[in-house]
Amino acid sequence: MKRRMGFFVLALLLFSGAAAAGRPLPDDPLERRCWLQFTGDRTAVSLFADSTPVTFSNLRDGFQVRSPLWVEFGIRGMGVMPAGNQREKSGHHHLLIDTPLPASVAEPLPFSDKHRHFGKGQTAVALDLAPGQHSLRLLFADHEHRPYYVFSRKITITVTGSRKDVPQPRIDAERFADTCQSWYQDEVTTPPTAARTVYVKNLRDGETVDSPFLLKLGVLGLGVAAEKTAVPDTGFFQITVRHNRSPLRSLRLSDGQTETVLDLDPGDYELDLNFLAGDGRPLLHDQLQVTVAKRRTGARK
Repeated sequence: MKRRMGFFVLALLLFSGAAAAGRPLPDDPLERRCWLQFTGDRTAVSLFADSTPVTFSNLRDGFQVRSPLWVEFGIRGMGVMPAGNQREKSGHHHLLIDTPLPASVAEPLPFSDKHRHFGKGQTAVALDLAPGQHSLRLLFADHEHRPYYVFSRKITITVTGSRKDVPQPRIDAERFADTCQSWYQDEVTTPPTAARTVYVKNLRDGETVDSPFLLKLGVLGLGVAAEKTAVPDTGFFQITVRHNRSPLRSLRLSDGQTETVLDLDPGDYELDLNFLAGDGRPLLHDQLQVTVAKRRTGARK
């Protein structure tokens, strides 16, 4: 009877996500080498006060990608809150496709194929675009879809074709630099297969970083909202940093933030990422191992 109960408890833990682990590094040695080559770029902390607070978490200007492509949204210094819910320094993302910024910040954004609204507090989208060049820009807006003067830089990407027609790029050891770029651009824009999960966008399990470093957080199947708000199908992020399995610090992003900076001494750490409902109930969980190699030049504790 005790053995059967033990199996039941283990199954319950696995089902609830208590045994969740972060996305693994690539198994292929060339793909792993390529992925780790960009760790510094993905986790860099901007030191410029005038840098834009809204960014594409995974896209860069000039990327060549297959469609549908995964587009991740980043916001710094403000919180995400679904449309229709007024909150200071909060709003939701909009994606402008092949269209300029609106002429007026007083008028709500229109709903169209060129003005995509993410009023449920989403942090990303799988975007289906026709082959060719496209311009993209993120714009943050309030509960009534009226733009804040907060937007990303415009980027231009090239869609090479559909995923079903264009083969996945492969890395050639003899042409590593060029083929690594192609593989990486496809890798970071490949839509996930999970329907409902919480995850770190810019790091995988077992990566080595320099400190301080940026954490970009995402959730699938649910939206982001501030703590103590009763918006259905939403939650907020909480991160617990462990060292030698002992809790070191906890960050509760209760205002709907989706990015944070960790400043840690060199060593090995476990990051527990939880997505909690507005009333604090646990909804989703992920965990990953991170090694801090050294402190960045000029960084202060």
